[in-house]
Parts: sequence; structure tokens; C-alpha cells
Amino acid sequence: MDTTTHTFADLFVQLGLESDEISIRRFCANHKISGETLLPDADFWTPQQAQFLRESWHQDSDWVLLIDHLNTSLRNNGGEL
Repeated sequence: MDTTTHTFADLFVQLGLESDEISIRRFCANHKISGETLLPDADFWTPQQAQFLRESWHQDSDWVLLIDHLNTSLRNNGGEL
């Protein structure tokens, strides 16, 4: 069993995005999701990123809490980290 604790920065690395704090804040400020749009259905993800988000969520993987945090961050004004 993998007991690795991932960080929010690790999720950005997994998604192939820059993972320093400034880049994460910039990403969250510049990419917003509104209404009933599901996180993996946002138009700014590559197909691979969307697949990772969708599969991780459905499999209840160890990334789920961070994906939920990302979802919240992209819906809040200012990109709360």
C-alpha cells in the first residue's frame, strides 16, 4: 500500500504544470470554472490531464483530496491555496 502524502505542488507536477507557489497561484487566478462544469470538463485541460483528473476521482485515489482542493481553488475568486 502506498502511504505517500502528496502536496498541492505534487498535483501540479503530476498534471505537467509548473509547481512553484507563484505559478500555482497564477494558474488558479487565470483558470476559472463556473456553474455546473465538472473539473475535468474545463476547457483548459489537455485530454491527458482531464483523463488523470477523471480517473483519479472515480478510483478514489490518493489524489482525491488535492483534486477537490484544486476544484475549489478554481471556483473561488483569487485562487485560495
